[in-house]
Amino acid sequence: EGRSMSVLITGSAGFIGYHLALRLLTEGRRVIGIDDHNAYYDPALKAAREARLAQSQGYLALRGQIQTPGLLSDVMARHRPQMVVHLAAQAGVRHSIEAPDTYLSTNLAGTFQLLQAARAYPPAHLVMASSSSVYGGSPTMPYRETDPTDQPMSFYAATKKATEGMAHSYAALYGLPITMLRFFTVYGPWGRPDMAPFLFTQALMQDRPIPLFNHGRMQRDFTYVDDLVDAIRALMDVIPRHPAIPVAGDSLSPVAPWRVVNIGNGAPVSLTAFIDALQVATGRTARLQMLPMQPGDVVATWADTGLLGHLTGPRAITPLEVGLVRYVQWFIRYHGADTAAPKPVSHHAA
Repeated sequence: EGRSMSVLITGSAGFIGYHLALRLLTEGRRVIGIDDHNAYYDPALKAAREARLAQSQGYLALRGQIQTPGLLSDVMARHRPQMVVHLAAQAGVRHSIEAPDTYLSTNLAGTFQLLQAARAYPPAHLVMASSSSVYGGSPTMPYRETDPTDQPMSFYAATKKATEGMAHSYAALYGLPITMLRFFTVYGPWGRPDMAPFLFTQALMQDRPIPLFNHGRMQRDFTYVDDLVDAIRALMDVIPRHPAIPVAGDSLSPVAPWRVVNIGNGAPVSLTAFIDALQVATGRTARLQMLPMQPGDVVATWADTGLLGHLTGPRAITPLEVGLVRYVQWFIRYHGADTAAPKPVSHHAA
């Protein structure tokens, strides 16, 4: 293996896929990236991320939909990656209310195609993205991997919960070592435009009101993207074994080489505190628009990161203030100072 380790990343033009691919390329790995550049959010952002990856000789960009029957098997047969990181998914809690069928095809059928491909051409480790949304409306926090996850609050969460079970069955039947990652709210440069950090920053820069659901009484375990990538990279080397002696609080399956791990900061931040830090980072003052709770949303998320620490050792955590300054710098660079310029506003207006 050594430096020649090749990694297949699904969703490589996505926010997290891009950052992980960049990290692996910096290490001198070969990265095979597959992405369909779908239009759920601006494909120009995906193209810009991919163009940066394509500057590296070790990167191979493949365009396609993971749910296409046989496509991933062909890719795995041709490239035989030692590791696979499955990040491609239809994301977004709110969008899953409007367009649930895309979640069915990408998240369930697409993950099934990946599992079939991995069964035929087994990697040393298959790492798959799940989501903190699987914890549903559980009032007990922080969320621990061993907590029950039987009350999804959105169809998106239901598909993520289902992929955990699908993966477990393949780990049990075929001895495929699989680690599921439950991501908490991720933010940072090159982030998704459908997520709060982007929407809040854009509203601040354009002096538009920021919509705050549940009147801002929401908490999220905001995780800086570099911290998340550090954790994914470390976990890629922690291959679940069965049978194995589990560590305290381990979520390792008693019957399969399958484990689920939270990746978050382990500290919830209120939306109002997030906006305060964003005002400092942008040097702008926010106007807030208080709105009721949205269907499918949960009031708070908070990761117990004890297992992650157990498996990978202590990690550096980027403070929110630092992460948001980097994010805002990227936002202005990418969107140009003109889009970011405040709209002229009359101070006599209400």
